[in-house]
Amino acid sequence: MDPAPPPDASFSLAEVQQRLAAGACWVRCGARLYDLTGFLRQHPGGEQLLRARAGQDVSADLDGPPHRHSANARLWLEQYYVGELQGGDPQSFMENETTASAITQKTDPAMQPKLKVVDWDKDLIDWQKPVLWQVGHLGEKYDEWVHQPVTRPIRLFYSDFIESLSKTVWYTVPIIWMPLMLYLSWSHYRTLAQGNVRLFASFTTEYSVAIPKSMFPGLFMLGILFWSLVEYLIHRFLFHMKPPGNSYYLIMLHFVLHGQHHKAPFDESRLVFPPAPASLAMAFFYAMLQLLLPEAVGGTVFAGGLLGYILYDMIHYYLHFGSPHKGSYLYNMKAHHVKHHFAHQKSGFGISSKFWDYFFHTLMPEEPHLKMQ
Repeated sequence: MDPAPPPDASFSLAEVQQRLAAGACWVRCGARLYDLTGFLRQHPGGEQLLRARAGQDVSADLDGPPHRHSANARLWLEQYYVGELQGGDPQSFMENETTASAITQKTDPAMQPKLKVVDWDKDLIDWQKPVLWQVGHLGEKYDEWVHQPVTRPIRLFYSDFIESLSKTVWYTVPIIWMPLMLYLSWSHYRTLAQGNVRLFASFTTEYSVAIPKSMFPGLFMLGILFWSLVEYLIHRFLFHMKPPGNSYYLIMLHFVLHGQHHKAPFDESRLVFPPAPASLAMAFFYAMLQLLLPEAVGGTVFAGGLLGYILYDMIHYYLHFGSPHKGSYLYNMKAHHVKHHFAHQKSGFGISSKFWDYFFHTLMPEEPHLKMQ
């Protein structure tokens, strides 16, 4: 006979209020208490949305209107269960609950997470071992499994050195690539300023076109636009390919390219592209542009594209961990990206912009919001 489970912990009103005064973020559903302090930075809607709910009953927020939370969101909440509220009137749990509830009703339901709790002992993989070598064995179960996000870091490789190359902190992107972008811009602008750069000169001298230095801003902006298209196409057709269930190596490839990010969207060491593999991609695009265009023209376009990439990676990190002001451009992009991760993985591929989603008709379907009474 299995032993009886240990009794749930219980907390008095005074104990809960003491934790709130110390800065913890506790909420309740009825008498059930949840400590969301560890989830504040990971919350897709930003820390302030949870802070606004600290100390109040969130049962009504879960049921709506304006938004009824999914079963996955409710299961996710249970991971933070700490015990029961004992003694006193639950309605007096927090003196400013009425005010906090009014604040809550003004928050945007599109920013709410829809995550799934994982029983680590019963999951399809062994989380105590590197994940990459296991995912290929999931077969047909891989696509469903990889789109059930978790909030824990992922280890891909057995080798500590190779593992370190697969991870990076966000600020390495501007530190490494901004100087290169500035150098290429300065260098190729000087070449254009000499006035001897001509387009199509390798094919014909009669119809070649001179490229003056005044074209530099236009070529640079073309590079930024070019990157935005590359960002969209790679995200849609490479990162979101569905590998065949019988292909061990294609499943591994998908997971190392992008599946890991959908599985652990809050692993901050895997939110921007690591410098080592990024260098290979940079070299490929630079070589292609140099092959197709005059050196100064291709280099200027590449420099613009490099700035586009830097902005993309910085925006992507901010969309996961930043708290943009409601109604701002980044707030809308954050809501857009949250939906891509947790509801509509087959649409909404733009990260820094929805432009190409509009162009290729891959916008997410609009979700009707119930009006508050």
